[in-house]
Amino acid sequence: MNRYPPIAEHGMVGDLQTAALVSSGGTIDWWCTPRFDSPSVFASLLDGERGGHCHLAAEFPDGNAMTVRQLYLSDTAILVTRFMAPDGVGEVADFMVPNPSRTPTDVHQLVRVVRVVRGRLPFALTCQPRFDYGRGTHSLSFPDEHSAVFHGPGADLHLQSTAGIAFHEDGDDVSARFTLLAGQAAAVVLTSAPGGSPAPPVPTLEGVADAMETCRTFWLSWLRSCTYRGRWQDIVNRSAITLKLLTYAPTGAPIAAATMGLPEQIGGERNWDYRYTWIRDASLSVRALIDLGFEDEAYAFRRWLRGRIETTDRSSGDPLQIMYRIDGDPHLSEETLDHLEGYRGSRPVRAGNAAADQLQLDIYGEASDALMVGRDIGAIRGWHALSEVLDWLAEHWDQPDEGIWETRGGRQDFTYSRLMTWVAFDRGVRAAAEFSRPADIARWTRARDAVFRQIVERGWHDKRQAFVQHYDTDVLDASLLLMPRVGFVSPHDPDWLSTLDAMDEELVSDSLVYRYDPAASPDGLRGSEGTFNLCSFFYVEALARSGRLNQARYAFDKMLTYANHVGLFAEEIGPSGEQLGNFPQAFTHLALVTAAMALDEELEKAKTGPRHGDRGHPVTHGLTVPHADAGGGGTGG
Repeated sequence: MNRYPPIAEHGMVGDLQTAALVSSGGTIDWWCTPRFDSPSVFASLLDGERGGHCHLAAEFPDGNAMTVRQLYLSDTAILVTRFMAPDGVGEVADFMVPNPSRTPTDVHQLVRVVRVVRGRLPFALTCQPRFDYGRGTHSLSFPDEHSAVFHGPGADLHLQSTAGIAFHEDGDDVSARFTLLAGQAAAVVLTSAPGGSPAPPVPTLEGVADAMETCRTFWLSWLRSCTYRGRWQDIVNRSAITLKLLTYAPTGAPIAAATMGLPEQIGGERNWDYRYTWIRDASLSVRALIDLGFEDEAYAFRRWLRGRIETTDRSSGDPLQIMYRIDGDPHLSEETLDHLEGYRGSRPVRAGNAAADQLQLDIYGEASDALMVGRDIGAIRGWHALSEVLDWLAEHWDQPDEGIWETRGGRQDFTYSRLMTWVAFDRGVRAAAEFSRPADIARWTRARDAVFRQIVERGWHDKRQAFVQHYDTDVLDASLLLMPRVGFVSPHDPDWLSTLDAMDEELVSDSLVYRYDPAASPDGLRGSEGTFNLCSFFYVEALARSGRLNQARYAFDKMLTYANHVGLFAEEIGPSGEQLGNFPQAFTHLALVTAAMALDEELEKAKTGPRHGDRGHPVTHGLTVPHADAGGGGTGG
């Protein structure tokens, strides 16, 4: 087993309350249970020795050639790892049966089905859980030869098998070896439960087959709600499933990623915990969910968001935090897990997220826009609370904040933050008029117009001929790619096209887009980072809306080549083309979906009318000296 397999060499399975990552070699390297944000049971991604894992794979003598492939069963979250060798072909299918209930459960099952389709293959199993991020100890008991129970602090992990797999004690861990012939199958079931819970029923092949069919049917049925019928159906479906897997069903709150502590730079300190719900990320997902046809998911998040707005104690400070736990709990204290080595030595490993206490004014625009898109902003319940938030914002919008990228280098007057406060007032004014709700419309209108004038006067840099990151810099920022989407500027406005040209020159490297240049705009952290996948897809959407369709399609097709073997993306692309950061990243898959829909829409329009802006912006495919608008050059971050 590779001690630190590449971040992206994993697929994800989940049951809508928790999720696990399975490597292309058959190892569960990550599983936190009973919730996404619970302490880990398996975390070998962060420490190959102390983190814990469960490995199940075909076993071959030295020199026996073997090919391994991993794939999802089409349009499902059933992950198949296939082993092909001269002696036979076998596979391990991993899945969790989705539980869409709004009632949380402390019992979760991860099923691993082994079968041989040709010849004869030996398999090996090792199960080495490490509770509480590897800090907890456990004891071990064997009710019978096909069952083992790991007793951890306040939790049990039951390991059970069908006939044909007998477990053996290996210190505090469990191992097994078995051989299957063509047509034979067996299964291993991992069940996490509170300590002292009754043992789960003994698994049978028939029961496992039924569970697998239930899982398959759920995903096929769920995808039938998807209305997307565009050019990139498979990758959009995969992204939609990924977003669903990262959503906590009991509350409807999506998390930013399934993992914590995975580095944005190998050996660096940008190692954050993303297992929480960001107001920004989740709010931006609402329009994409609605456009895809997933109304229930969009409504569930808006219900969660309204709950945060209605229950916040406004006397204690800002009306909203930038992030919450999936149940709405605002307490996310950050700690470092010094006993963990970190992925390939990338330390510190952080659990929790201190950025929850930052001031990021943009969240009020994203939240207002999400509610307006879903037409929930005019509902009788919650309108009073929301209007109070906008009244608060009218007094507090004109101040520095930490910005969208959660910098730790001091507050600035970030242009993107001002842009989204403009959105908040704009959506509030529209909603009050449309739904005839009581509001200080005159005050909100004055604030909206003041923000607009300030952005135009101070966020625009005459020398750069572009909108810039904040008022005291000439640094560009890819977050401003959203300016046309939110309606602040037309995608064909000369000032916007000039900004897009400047980004092409400075932030774009062959379709890959940096957030900003940290060397030119210090963010309070050491080291560098890769290109940001979210921004690369925002770039595609901005190009498409601006009529630069040749560029947009080229950039989109190039970006898709960076997906991993099962269509998943992490947060960033590193200097060697590797995926970096927490994985899989919900924001990236959201941006992929919106880029695909925008590009499809603009390509369809181009069939019936002239395109705007493509003239003079060729795609060179790297065969000639790069033109600024071909996505070449760029110093990056």
